[in-house]
Order: sequence, then C-alpha cells, then structure tokens
Amino acid sequence: MRIAVTGSTGLIGKALVQSLRADGHEVVRFVRRAPAAADEARWDPARGDVDPAGLAGCSAVVHLAGAGVGEHRWTDAYKREIRDSRVLGTAAIARAAAALDGPPAVLVSGSAIGYYGDTGDCAVDEDAPAGRGFLPSVCVEWEAAAEPAAAAGIRTVHARTGLVVARDGGAWGRLFPIFRAGVGGRLGNGRQYWSYLSLRDEVAALRHIIDTPALSGPVNLTAPEPVTNRQVTEAMGRVLRRPAVLPVPAVALRVALGEFAEDVLGSQRVRPARLLESGFVFRDPSIEQAIRAAL
Repeated sequence: MRIAVTGSTGLIGKALVQSLRADGHEVVRFVRRAPAAADEARWDPARGDVDPAGLAGCSAVVHLAGAGVGEHRWTDAYKREIRDSRVLGTAAIARAAAALDGPPAVLVSGSAIGYYGDTGDCAVDEDAPAGRGFLPSVCVEWEAAAEPAAAAGIRTVHARTGLVVARDGGAWGRLFPIFRAGVGGRLGNGRQYWSYLSLRDEVAALRHIIDTPALSGPVNLTAPEPVTNRQVTEAMGRVLRRPAVLPVPAVALRVALGEFAEDVLGSQRVRPARLLESGFVFRDPSIEQAIRAAL
C-alpha cells in the first residue's frame, strides 16, 4: 500500500512511518522544503500548495502536521501559529486529495481530545459536544477544514489523540527526566483526569483506522480508562522507583506556563468508544503498562 504522511518528523509521525515501512508499505513523506530523498514530496501548508505527484496512487493519507501545543508560551502570535498550522495545513491536504482523479480511500486527519475542553469528572466519548476555550475552538476549525475530502467521497477520520506516553517526546518526554531525578509530583490538586495512551498503541490505532472501513468521523485515541494526575504520579514513582512527593502548586504552573496552564490543570476524562466498538485491542491499557512500554 502507498501511504502519504505529513508530520513525519514528529513523535507520532516518525513512529508511524517506521511501523508502516517495517510491514512493507511504501511511504511518501511530505516536507516543507525541497525534497532531498526519493520518498519525499513538497508541500507548503501556509500557501495551500501540495505536490499532487506525492499523493498520486496513495490508498491512504495520514495528516499529522501541526505546531506543538506545549512547545512555547501562548502569546497571541503563537496561538495563531497553533491554529494556522492545523487549519491551513488540513485544508490544503483535503483539497489536494479531493482534486485527484484517483483519490485515496481514506484521509486520517489528526485532531486532539482538546476538542472536549475541561470535562471534569464526567466521562465523554465521541458523541460529546465541543468544549469552550482556545483548544476546543482550534479543534472545531481543524476538523472542519477536512470537509473537502469528505465531500469528495473520501472516508475522513478525525483522530482525536490524547496524551501520548513516550520517552523522547510530548508531555512524557518532559516528565521522565523530572521523575528520574526524584523531584516529580502531582500537578495542582492531582484530581484532574489525564486521557493517555502508549506510543505503540497510538501507531497501532492509526493503522487500525486505515484498515477499518467502518470508521469515519471522530475517533478518540486514548486508553480505555483515563486516570487522575495523582494516579499518574504514583505509577511513575513505582515504575521508576523514585519518590513522587513534591507537588507543583497551581499558581506556579500559571506563572511558568501562562494560559496553557489551564489546560494542564484541566480534566479530560475521555473514552475511546468507537475504537473499542470496532474491535481494537490495546497492548497497554493501563497507565503502568504504558509507562513501562515507553521505557
């Protein structure tokens, strides 16, 4: 199978490309510079330009590109970058795929559980409405930008990903060194829910979506049972055999992270109803299993 991937240098994209190639699939990686290898194709998401030759003959497109939410303090300029990198890029890929004489069978377009906003103690699945705030509004626009592909008859899936447990990137890439140093602890009151999944379950879920024609629309990519930040802290301490007793006060997070702190302190209790209904089996369903898999 020939599969196009954007965001192939990111945490999830890199792992997905390796997994696909290990099983003999041909992968075309879209890059924002002049292609330097035979497996690369050019695109410019800001201008809406996508090399159609890179999409030609592809059975699937997996669109994962976007500026990191936690990479910088949320200035007005960086919030525009977060939004534009997702909405403009998705619109460009969707239009280019829809314009092909032989379009792909499926577009798996990245999204996030940020769609739901702060759900508190309430468990939600894909039928829940969008929340309020910056990230929910971005996710709504992000998913709407894929409409040209859906209108052209391409099966379009919005992969609403949770917190990916990985050693070398994302939120856990920052947590592991802190806990190894013995200075990890709960964030705020620790009662907020974190909806997570291991990196290998994330990759397996994306591939399951590609191979499962019944899946379309929003699909949550999270482990079956979310856990609280306090439970995450306890699991990290057990696995790494380090004390996890130094809480980070909410006020300190707000000083350090600015507006993004509200999302760190917020609670998202998200369940992967459609993934489970489609028969997907998690390799790392518990938080301790996910942490051990990352290590």
